Amino acid sequence: MTRPTAVAPEVATPTHGTVFDIGYQRYDGPREGRSRSRIAVFRDGVRAALGLGRGGKAKILPWTFIGAMVAVGFILALVAGFVLRVAGPEAVDEIPSHSDFYGIASMFYLVFAAVVAPELLCPDRRNRVIDLYLVRPLTGSDYIAARWLAFLAVALFAAWLPQFVLMAGRVMGNPDPVSYLRETWLDAPRILGAGGAIAVFTTTLALLVAAFSSRRAYAAVFLVGLFVITAPFTMGLSQEIDGAAGQWISMFTLSNIPVHVNDLIFGQVSAMTAEAPARELPAEVLVGWFLAWVIVPGGILWARYRRLTP
Repeated sequence: MTRPTAVAPEVATPTHGTVFDIGYQRYDGPREGRSRSRIAVFRDGVRAALGLGRGGKAKILPWTFIGAMVAVGFILALVAGFVLRVAGPEAVDEIPSHSDFYGIASMFYLVFAAVVAPELLCPDRRNRVIDLYLVRPLTGSDYIAARWLAFLAVALFAAWLPQFVLMAGRVMGNPDPVSYLRETWLDAPRILGAGGAIAVFTTTLALLVAAFSSRRAYAAVFLVGLFVITAPFTMGLSQEIDGAAGQWISMFTLSNIPVHVNDLIFGQVSAMTAEAPARELPAEVLVGWFLAWVIVPGGILWARYRRLTP
């Protein structure tokens, strides 16, 4: 006796679908495109550099450095005010100047940039957040330009704030503040120009190093070490070698490169570069060397990011 063969039931093929309304609404607002993305990345960079919107630990490093530089400006302002009150306006050449401040604080700025700037790039690379940025209408060039401008804004704030504290001390310490301000009003554009040179230089180098590392600590240690090692080596060697060779060796003291521009802007040699043979080189050479250390690293930084795709 044979067993009956089971016949598979026919499966009905659906001929239509069902659309469920689960509450999503179409966006009808303005579409701002890449400009809005650039601004968002810029704002996020400023907040990241200053630790805004984050825990207390994130604020310690940036605000400690900024506070230290403001403290230096405040101390110099007290010294200037005291000397002017005691010795009178005739002692104006003996008090700390704005050029001296940039010379004294230049290493602070370099360390500040080396420690804080990697915060803008390294976490995005390590956590692959950069891929999320680039799936939007945002290019690698947009991203790195916004990050560069963000840290430049922070660096300018850190450079200019202590200087205006020093200016206030010098003005208020003078027996005739109005006359003193009238005679020294050109210090304000010089402060802006020299501070801008230091900010552009430190921002570009710090972000270039950070662009090749996913670890903030590695980038910071490398850059600080580069500044610290080059200074005694090049200065010592340049002082042993006379003539043009010693002057050009001295040019490789990285911490002095923006200070030479500062000296040219203020028309006086600061304490930082007083012993540097490079100060005797023509002004166009010093400015050209500074521009080379901004344009070439800046170009490498841009090339590093411009072809990035998610």
